[in-house]
Amino acid sequence: MENKDIFNKKEDSRLPSAEPPYKLLDLKLKPPKAWAAGVPAVIHSLDQLVLNASVLRGGRALFSMNQFDGFDCPSCAWPDPDDERSRLGEYCENGAKALAEEATSKKIGADFFKENSVYDLAKMTDFEISQLGRIAEPMYLPKGGTHYQPISWDNAFKKISEKLNALDSPDEAIFYTSGRTSNEATWVYQLFAREFGTNNFPDCSNMCHETSGYALSRSIGIGKGTVKLEDFYDTDLIIIIGQNPGTNSPRMLSALTKGKKNGAKIMAVNPLPEAGLKGFKNPQDVRALLNKPYELSDLYLPVRINGDMALLKVLQILVLEEEAKNPGKVLDQDFIANKTAGFNELVEELKKYDLNFLSEECGIPVESLREAAQMIASKKRIIICWGMGITQQHNGVEMIYNIVNLLLMKGSIGIQGGGACPVRGHSNVQGNRTLLINHHPTKEQLDRLQEYYGFEVPRKGGYDVVNALKAMHEGKVKFMFCMGGNFLSAAPDTSFTAEAMRSLEMSVIVSVKLNRNHLIHGKEALILPVISRSEKDMINGELQHVSTENSMGVVEWSRGVLDPISKHLINETHVACRMAKAVLGERSVVDWDKFINSYDAVRHDIEQCIPGFENYNKRVVQKGGFYLPNGPRDGIFNSEFYPGKAAFNITAVPDNSLADDEYLMGTTRTHDQFNTVVYGLNDRYRGIFNERRVVMMNEKDIEKAGLKEGDHVDLFNYDDGIERIAPLFIVVKYPIPQKSTMTYFPETNVLVSINNVVNGANMPASKYVRIKIRKHDPDIFKKIDDHVIAAAGTSVE
Repeated sequence: MENKDIFNKKEDSRLPSAEPPYKLLDLKLKPPKAWAAGVPAVIHSLDQLVLNASVLRGGRALFSMNQFDGFDCPSCAWPDPDDERSRLGEYCENGAKALAEEATSKKIGADFFKENSVYDLAKMTDFEISQLGRIAEPMYLPKGGTHYQPISWDNAFKKISEKLNALDSPDEAIFYTSGRTSNEATWVYQLFAREFGTNNFPDCSNMCHETSGYALSRSIGIGKGTVKLEDFYDTDLIIIIGQNPGTNSPRMLSALTKGKKNGAKIMAVNPLPEAGLKGFKNPQDVRALLNKPYELSDLYLPVRINGDMALLKVLQILVLEEEAKNPGKVLDQDFIANKTAGFNELVEELKKYDLNFLSEECGIPVESLREAAQMIASKKRIIICWGMGITQQHNGVEMIYNIVNLLLMKGSIGIQGGGACPVRGHSNVQGNRTLLINHHPTKEQLDRLQEYYGFEVPRKGGYDVVNALKAMHEGKVKFMFCMGGNFLSAAPDTSFTAEAMRSLEMSVIVSVKLNRNHLIHGKEALILPVISRSEKDMINGELQHVSTENSMGVVEWSRGVLDPISKHLINETHVACRMAKAVLGERSVVDWDKFINSYDAVRHDIEQCIPGFENYNKRVVQKGGFYLPNGPRDGIFNSEFYPGKAAFNITAVPDNSLADDEYLMGTTRTHDQFNTVVYGLNDRYRGIFNERRVVMMNEKDIEKAGLKEGDHVDLFNYDDGIERIAPLFIVVKYPIPQKSTMTYFPETNVLVSINNVVNGANMPASKYVRIKIRKHDPDIFKKIDDHVIAAAGTSVE
């Protein structure tokens, strides 16, 4: 990709130059772990508290996290038990790391930014940036400026007002949302943007589980999972496909263990043999710590990248064969006849496939496939869980359709111990969508807003993440407001994204800590620091609570326990309301001061506009909160083309043929990472230490390519006729299927084309990237776009 002249101008001191920037550390390799958690998880949790200088603050807060009278974990959205919660700690290693980051006693303000230019900060790695501390006061970067400088809250909102009111159209602004935003802040944020006049709500769901919502809403009538946590305790079979609970949702391991002890079988489907799919030592159980790890998976299927579709087809075919042998004993024929549509068409379509062909496509021997099918055929109560290993493939929607097909065949949705379970990421990403962070809301939702508040609600569909980036490039978007998150590092096609960010007239980022998005910014930039979820939110001298929705549709309160790190911080709800007052002024018909003074008032309005929130203020403070309505959970379906029924769907097996020098690459996290936040440089469970720039390859692929473990290589993608380069990676031998490779994000986001998206859901297909691998060329840096260098940090150490 060619460098743009503007990014080579010496006078623009905001930008790093395109000098060879990358350095590798001393990579250490150990055998992958065969189990997760245990004493090491406890030790590493404590280490993170020390690293962040938060032993006292964070240590005290840990015992309030996820408790009935405490605050919701700022990490994943895995639900808390409805009945009893451990007073030893209802959290996992990654939750402790997330808390340590935000409970740190380290902070940065005017003096820090005066001494450190954007240029200097951009040379740091993501890990180094994360260790700087909490942002202590609002900061402003003027056009052409080199350093952020302090600004008052009033002046910050004045600058936002000037920019927004100068736009030719409200649709020239976009309002991004991270999954950590509370229900209350979410509501007033979307309300302001819609009164301003736009539905431009790209959000983190557009990059993780948009696929799930799209597929489930069209096949069963709701864009959410259908199970409760208790279903895991009393089920027959749990299938985990494209999801790594040991790292991404570690508290899920306790639920899996409880289910397994109660008689459930567990089937794991994943290209990598993850520790959290193999075994578990519960760190809160002394007997578990002393004994050998509790074995989780009864069957592990090492599927090729994107071989999931062929696998799911095989399982449906073999289950149908078992039904033919034992009529009425395998499928739930009554459920199929009364609750579904399209079954006969599906049966005819499946007859077209050859078993050996599908076995070759998924990379699983026929004998193992038959064993898997027998497990499904003999069980009724089946839960199928999935994560981004499914949702971030180009045909992820179609694969979820096939997951649903299996569940519908068995009548396993709408029963205790059975159902669909997309395992969500950020702790309130599902709540954001429920409360209308949605670029395509329904007519009924918009009608209700307009009827209740009285302003003309915009009806034009808005931009998702991918289309927002394209609109920035085309000059159609000039202003971006981010309510949390690290958009730059989470988005695909790093060069494309960085250039899009720099084309903006203004970028505004609401944050707790500094991240790369503050360093790749618009022509003007604002950083608005807020209190964290673990900190006390005081309004008029009274301690407040907010609320969130977890992966299983439970809305529960959250109340911080720590004193805010700085007196200059405000809460996210106040940010949205004060912005609304500054921008809309007297033309607003909403009483923003009412919301500023009372979260109860916000919840009252939500109750009036969103079904399922009746008596919100009373129910949210009850022990364990309350469940939102879920039709399919109760056996009520409403698919897109078959009102009142669930839909079987017919899909195709993709052509995944590759050239001799091509591989499929998926991106993944290390165990020292949650989403884009990097806590350290080790991937403990996979045995990879002290380095993140690695490419995991099959041993036979390494040999065939003329490489050896430890070689330095460059990675290339050629989608759209553009050469995308991720330079200087280390080859690591790993038990992964041939022609499949795995790397860490965001380091290889640069290889994910903006046009490589999930069909239908239009989110980045970061788990399905065609790459070529070549021995490292020291001159490669001359070909790399300056955007990539700035967006990656000018050293990797």
